[in-house]
Amino acid sequence: MFLNNNIKVFSGTGNPELANSVCDYLEIPVGGAKIEKFPDGEKFIKLEDDVRGRDCFVIQSTCEPVDEYLMELLIFIDCLKRASARRITAVVPYFGYARQDRKDEGRVPITAKLVANLITVAGADRVISIDLHAQQLQGFFDIPVDHLTGELILSKYFRDKKIDKLTVISPDVGNMKMAARFAGHLGGELAIVHKKRVSGSEVEAEEVIGNVEGRNIVMCDDIIATAGTVCSAAKLVKKRGAKKIYVGATHGVFAGPALERLSGAGIDEIVVTDTIPLKEVCKKLSNVKVLSVAPMLGEAIKRIHRNESVSSLFNNA
Repeated sequence: MFLNNNIKVFSGTGNPELANSVCDYLEIPVGGAKIEKFPDGEKFIKLEDDVRGRDCFVIQSTCEPVDEYLMELLIFIDCLKRASARRITAVVPYFGYARQDRKDEGRVPITAKLVANLITVAGADRVISIDLHAQQLQGFFDIPVDHLTGELILSKYFRDKKIDKLTVISPDVGNMKMAARFAGHLGGELAIVHKKRVSGSEVEAEEVIGNVEGRNIVMCDDIIATAGTVCSAAKLVKKRGAKKIYVGATHGVFAGPALERLSGAGIDEIVVTDTIPLKEVCKKLSNVKVLSVAPMLGEAIKRIHRNESVSSLFNNA
């Protein structure tokens, strides 16, 4: 075994499959906890394992239903705190509300900061998350944050495919740095799509800057939500003469019209990780490939428990 009895890893109901895989990697059982919902909708959590003086981790993706899973995470943290856990780490593979990270118009909240405050006040001592929508979200917390990335997992998958005549595309200007890193990992050319946002769920790709004619495309992003950006970009590069189109993203939210859009966008393969449960999506979209972040999360948990470096996981990034 990697670890001893001083560590406990618990799972919320947001992504139990991932939590099980993480515990398999660590060669420990998932911590015992009873999670119930009362008839009026309230959640109740009771720990079935002794956590006094132990290093505790609770894995919970705050995906849809976001508010329910977030509240469950807060209750879980409070439960561990009141049971005298020595240290509590909130492991949030997908951090809901991450995109509400600034005031871009008057009279709107900065909900990502609010969620950070809630997790801190609930009693978490540190947070682990994967590909927060913006780097500055780490500064929203007044506790340590270990910010992991699915970039190396995705780039390794595409590198192993040995795609020839490769062009890596950023589907918008904001994702240019990530696309440049992917191009470095994969050894391909770099291009960018200029887009215009029509509404919160609809965008129009207007022009491609770079060479895509006769090229195979890898399009990278941190999140696929309504899929408006990637589908619009995919259709545009296809018109410009691109051959195969691959899309890679850490978080597959697939909200609203996403599945319908993706099924008609001419994308050959959509590669995402299991930060969000995707069984139902895979049943509806045959071209979805899911990669696991469990070994990465498990290694981070092991290193945190042993007070070892987590950043060294990405020294080759």
